[in-house]
Amino acid sequence: MSESKAMILGAAGTRLERDEAAFYRDERPWGFILFARNIAEVEQVRDLVAAMRDSTGRENAPVFIDQEGGRVQRLRPPLAPDYPPAAALGALYDQDREAGLHAAWLMSRLHAFDLARLGVSADCLPVLDVPQPGAHDVIGDRAYGGDPETVSMLGRAAADGLMAGGVLPVMKHVPGHGRAGADSHLALPRVEASLEALRARDFVPFKALNDLPMAMTAHVVYSAIDSEHPSTTSSRVIDDIIRGEIGFDGLLMSDDMSMKALSGDYGARTAAILAAGCDVVLHCNGAMAEMRAVAQRTPALSGKALLRAERALAAAGVGERMDETALRAEFLSLITAAV
Repeated sequence: MSESKAMILGAAGTRLERDEAAFYRDERPWGFILFARNIAEVEQVRDLVAAMRDSTGRENAPVFIDQEGGRVQRLRPPLAPDYPPAAALGALYDQDREAGLHAAWLMSRLHAFDLARLGVSADCLPVLDVPQPGAHDVIGDRAYGGDPETVSMLGRAAADGLMAGGVLPVMKHVPGHGRAGADSHLALPRVEASLEALRARDFVPFKALNDLPMAMTAHVVYSAIDSEHPSTTSSRVIDDIIRGEIGFDGLLMSDDMSMKALSGDYGARTAAILAAGCDVVLHCNGAMAEMRAVAQRTPALSGKALLRAERALAAAGVGERMDETALRAEFLSLITAAV
């Protein structure tokens, strides 16, 4: 673990090319992330994941994916069913709280079945953003609901379902993307809400789940906290809000640093993210020239970041033995009844 650099990287295609394997071997990323471009069929994904880990010499190198359901779901049939968006769980919760909570737990437990059989160890879920009317729909139905209590309750159930299956959750996008008026994949959003308004709404779910092992930042400027820097590169947001008010002491990773919300070359982005207090940088697109620039400015995991990384991996545990067929039937019954 002490040999790993503080970065999570992607790959270009469905298998590791020779130059990619050599690069990973030399630069020692802490973890990897998969996207749809990396996924064709079961054995191919297993082989890719195994090759990624083999390139680092670490059997427990974490492999991440965004498998939420709805619009954001990297695994599709036949590798995994099409799952409903988080908003469908929220609608069920509004009708029947216990049914909604159980459905959220079940859906995550089913994600864990889908991911564990491929060797994927972490899911960038739950989404704890609380949408605000009039905000950009980049979050939209990815959110469990429009109020902090619903988001907190269903987010906890979702995280518990993943953990029950031995898959690590990553809560996102701290300290809240729900008010953003732009898609941070394409532009840098600014949120002008007061600190009091953010405390009353946006921070609440993250504070309620501040014991989770990992979290991902939001590429959003919160003018009331730091009018110049998005949270990912703001030491004020990370120190005062994420670590301070929210009380999160798990592993903090950036959102994808290749998103257009961030500026500067990749070396400068890397340095700014780590200087602000993120433990790990995330680079997703697999572009070799960009990854080389990132690696050049990324140090080895050490100090508190290393301890948080070790603690996160130790939290994974082993998935409980459960009847997958029965759980799928139960989930389908709950969701179908809610429609």
